Amino acid sequence: MKNLFSPAWILAALLIAMTFQPARADDAATARGIIESQINAFLNDDMAQAYSFAAPSIKRIYPDEARFFDMVRRGYQPVYRPGNFAFGRSKIAPDGSGVVQEVLISGPDGQDWTALYSLERQPDGSFKINGVQMIKAAAPQT
Repeated sequence: MKNLFSPAWILAALLIAMTFQPARADDAATARGIIESQINAFLNDDMAQAYSFAAPSIKRIYPDEARFFDMVRRGYQPVYRPGNFAFGRSKIAPDGSGVVQEVLISGPDGQDWTALYSLERQPDGSFKINGVQMIKAAAPQT
C-alpha cells in the first residue's frame, strides 16, 4: 500500500490542487489514452510511436527517437517496463492548456511509484506529454 502522506506526495498534491481544477471527462480520457499508448509503445520497443507522444519541448531536449528512448529506458524504468499500472486523478489547467494525470505504476522490480504526467495542449488542440515526475512510494510501515 502506498503512503500518500509522504512529504513529496503532499507537496505535489498541494501544487496541483492550487493551480489545476478537475479535468473535463473528455480531456481526462484523451490524456489517459495518450499515456497508455506511449506505455504500450515502450513495451513493444516501438521508438517512433513512443516518441510521437512527446511534446515539442521534450523533442528539443531529445532531438531524435533513439536518444529519447534511451533516456526513458535508463531513467524511467517503471514507465519503460511497468508491471501493472492504473490511472488515478486528473487535473486540468484553468485555461485548458494542460492536464496532469496521476498514474500508479508497479515497476519491473515490484517497487510502487506514482507518475505525474504533464500533458500540454498543442495549437491543433491535441495533447502531448511534456514531462513525467516519478514519486517513489514509501515502504509499508510495520
